[in-house]
Amino acid sequence: MFSYRHAFHAGNHADVLKHTVLIAILKHLREKDAALVVLDTHAGAGLYRLDGDYASTSGEAADGILRLVAPAPAPSPAEGRKKAAVPAEPLAPALQDYLDLVASFNTGGAHRVYPGSPFIIQGLLGDRDRLKLFELHPTDAKTLSANIAQLEAGRTVSVLREDGFEGIKKFLPPPARRGLVLCDPSYEIKTDYARVAEMVADALLRFATGTYVVWYPIIPRPEAHDLPKKLKTLAQRAGKPWLHATLTVKNSKLLTDAEGEVQRPGLPASGMFVINPPHTLKAALKLALPQLVEKLGQDKNAAFTLDSGT
Repeated sequence: MFSYRHAFHAGNHADVLKHTVLIAILKHLREKDAALVVLDTHAGAGLYRLDGDYASTSGEAADGILRLVAPAPAPSPAEGRKKAAVPAEPLAPALQDYLDLVASFNTGGAHRVYPGSPFIIQGLLGDRDRLKLFELHPTDAKTLSANIAQLEAGRTVSVLREDGFEGIKKFLPPPARRGLVLCDPSYEIKTDYARVAEMVADALLRFATGTYVVWYPIIPRPEAHDLPKKLKTLAQRAGKPWLHATLTVKNSKLLTDAEGEVQRPGLPASGMFVINPPHTLKAALKLALPQLVEKLGQDKNAAFTLDSGT
């Protein structure tokens, strides 16, 4: 149960998608003065070293955040003459907001620190807002508490070593009836898929107007294929708007190397499902997702989808 460590995956393409969407949602929600409560069901350690042992072992950030911030290769003289009259396409605002926030945790232009969802959320909240962080992994919970303590945020941020699927129930509905729930378990345990759907169903009964944000991996597993369908059904039954975005960066099939050994390709794609999304989110992602495909795509299978409904 405790073998998964997000430190191995920090800053990968799934984090780029997840945090770009999360920041766009939070920036919209923070436009109102009323207090906001944010619940993060699987908070992790909060901060990650991209030059540390875990991230260096997997190298996943190299195909995620580090690819986004890497300088473009210098064109040849001939290419330079051809492109001189065509200005570079500006980054989509949602993508620029994401890169700016990550850069704020680093100095000198180097990207050695990656903020997890707890620090991304905390950096966008106001003094009256509250953030509840759930983390069961004993090592990550201890690290998260130490990292959050450095913020000296007082009662604004709480770390709870509890099962986030169950723990959020006591905070719904929030006092000011404004809240966001982020749910991004590792899905290391197959039952996580069902628990996500059960949690969202229960939460909608308790707090129908909350914004619910679910990240999930797109892998060859029936449960992963069925989860967004279940979430869409829950939203439709509750009469709530929804948005579903996916980002694929490479082929999902197993490959065979020159020696005939099967090579697992790693996570090829992931998705974000949002119930009660801000009305501005779809337009923001229409601009950001094509750029993510262009910058993070690893082969001809790179693509995105963006659907919504009421």
